[in-house]
Amino acid sequence: MVQLRIIFLGTSSSVPTIDRNLSSIAIMRGDELLLFDAGEGTQRQMVKAGLGFNRKTKIFITHFHGDHVVGLLGILQTMSMLNRNKALDIYGPKGIIGFLKHNMKYLKFGLTFEINVNEVREGVVVKEKDYVIKACLAEHTVRTYSYLLEEFDRPGEFYPEKALKLGVPKGELWSRLQNGESIKLNDRIITPDQVLGPKRPGRKIGISGDTRPNSKLIKFFSNADVIVFDSTYDDEYSDKAKENMHSTCVEAAQLAKDARANLLILTHFSARYEDVSNLLSQASKIHPNVIAASDQMVIEVPYRE
Repeated sequence: MVQLRIIFLGTSSSVPTIDRNLSSIAIMRGDELLLFDAGEGTQRQMVKAGLGFNRKTKIFITHFHGDHVVGLLGILQTMSMLNRNKALDIYGPKGIIGFLKHNMKYLKFGLTFEINVNEVREGVVVKEKDYVIKACLAEHTVRTYSYLLEEFDRPGEFYPEKALKLGVPKGELWSRLQNGESIKLNDRIITPDQVLGPKRPGRKIGISGDTRPNSKLIKFFSNADVIVFDSTYDDEYSDKAKENMHSTCVEAAQLAKDARANLLILTHFSARYEDVSNLLSQASKIHPNVIAASDQMVIEVPYRE
C-alpha cells in the first residue's frame, strides 16, 4: 500500500493574502513528489511543509500565468543552492522549454542537476509502473491543462489458504503471486487469479487549474476520489467568473456532482474573501462532500475498499 497525501501550498488566486500563497498543490505519493503549479514563493511553502528538495520529483504547470508558474524559477534555484543531484522532470504547455531557457539565462543561474522538460499534449503525459498522469485541455484565457493522477488497479486480496492448498510454500512465491506474477511450482504454473480475489481499484485525483466548467472535464474527472477545482468566486460573482474564465464554487460543486466525485476541494480563492465559509456553504448545497482548502492543509487519500 502506498500512502497518498495532498498538501496545499498555495490557495489564493492572482493576488496573495496574509494567509494564502499563490497557487501550488503537492501530492506526495510514497516518497515521490508530484507538484502541480508553482506560484511565487512556492519554495518557501515547500520548506514549511517539510517536502524536501532532493527527492524524486515531477512538476506540472497548468498554464502561463504568473501566479501559477513564476515560482518554478525559485524552486530550481533553491534546489541548486542545496546541491540537488537527482534529475527533475518538468511538464507544461507549449513554451515551457523557452520559458525556462530564457529566464535562466537572464537570471544567470546554473543547475547542479539535470532537468527533463516536456511540452504537454492531451492524453497520457506520464506513465509509471503503477500510475499514469493525464492531461486535458481546460477552458481559460490562455492555453491551459487540467491534470489527472490515476493509479492502476491493485491485485486482489491474497488468500493464504488457497496458496497452501495448491502446495505453494510461504515466502517469496507468495510475494510474487501477491504482486500479480505467475510462478512455476514443480511442473505446474500457478497464476495469481488462483490465489487472489478480484482486482481492487487505484485512486484518482483531478487538478483543474484555472478553468470554466464544461462537459469535457466532467468526463475527464469521472469517478475521481478527489477533485481539486477552481473556485475563484462565490455565486454572486458568476458573471465575473464567466468574464475572467474562472469558476464559482457552485459551478465547481455541480461539476463534481456530475462527475460522481467522492470529494471536492475548493481552491484558488479571490483575495476579496477573507472568510471562504460562504463559498463552502454554497457548494455544500450541491455536493455532499466538500472542503475549502487552506495553505498547508494536508488531505490523506485512502484506497477505496
